[in-house]
Amino acid sequence: MRILKLEAEPSYLWPYLSAAPRGGTETQNLPLLQGKVDALPAGLDALVVTSDLQGVAPRALLGGAVALLGEVLADGLASLSAEGMLPPLEHTGVVLAGDLFADDTALVRGASGDVRSVWDAFGQQFRWVAGVAGNHDTFGAARERAQFFRQRPEQRMLDGDVVDVDGLRVGGVSGIIGRPDKPGRRDEEAFLRRLRDVIRQDPELLVLHQGPDVPGTRMRGSAAIREGLPARDDLLVICGHSHWDTPLVALPAGPQVLNVDSRAVLLTC
Repeated sequence: MRILKLEAEPSYLWPYLSAAPRGGTETQNLPLLQGKVDALPAGLDALVVTSDLQGVAPRALLGGAVALLGEVLADGLASLSAEGMLPPLEHTGVVLAGDLFADDTALVRGASGDVRSVWDAFGQQFRWVAGVAGNHDTFGAARERAQFFRQRPEQRMLDGDVVDVDGLRVGGVSGIIGRPDKPGRRDEEAFLRRLRDVIRQDPELLVLHQGPDVPGTRMRGSAAIREGLPARDDLLVICGHSHWDTPLVALPAGPQVLNVDSRAVLLTC
C-alpha cells in the first residue's frame, strides 16, 4: 500500500483537554487529515488510522460526561459518515497505533490505563479494528484481555503477528524498546525479533507504536527499527509515540512511514 497524496490542512478538528507539559491542563485540537492510497481491497472504502489520543472530551452518548478522546473521535467520525461527509462505516476499517489513555482530569501527563472502551467505541461502529498497544495502554488483567479480544473477533490486537482483514495483510508489534521490567517495553533484541517475524509474513501495512527515526531530521524514533525495515516501497508503516510535524515520509531505501501521533488520518482511493 502506498499513499499518493496527503492533505496538509485538516478537514475537521475536535477540541480536547490534555495534560500540559508544566502542569495543569491545556486545550488542544485533534486534526483529521485526508489522504489517497493506490489501492484498497474490494469492499473496503476507507481506513482510519490514529494514535496517541491522550486526552479527554465530553461525549454526547454519555450525556456530555468526560470520556477518552478516542471514544469521542469514534463518535465524531460516525456522525460525519452519517452526514455523507465520510465513507460508510460498514466499509471503513480502523487502525490504532497505541497510547489511547488519559486520566479523566487531564492533569497527569503520561498516565497509563485501560483502553478497552476506545477499542469498543470503534469496534461497535466500524467494519473492523486492528492495531497495537502503546506503552501506556492496559486491557485489564491478562485473563480479561484475552477474553475481551476472544469475544470480539472484529477487533484484532497485534504483537508479532499478521492478520488478513478484507484481503489486506496487516502486521504489528506492540509496545516500545526499553527496560523489560517496565510496562509496555521489551529489550531491543526482543522487539526486533518480533519485527522480523512480522516482516517475514509480508504485510502490506505494518503497525508499530514506536516507529523508525529519519536521519538528518527532527523526526524522532528508533534507528534500530529503521534499520530492521525491509527495502520495500510498497509497505506502509503506521506509527506514533513521538510526534512529527511532517506526518508522512518515504525512507530512502524502504517504505513510507505515516506518523499519526495526536492526529487521525482517513485514507481512501
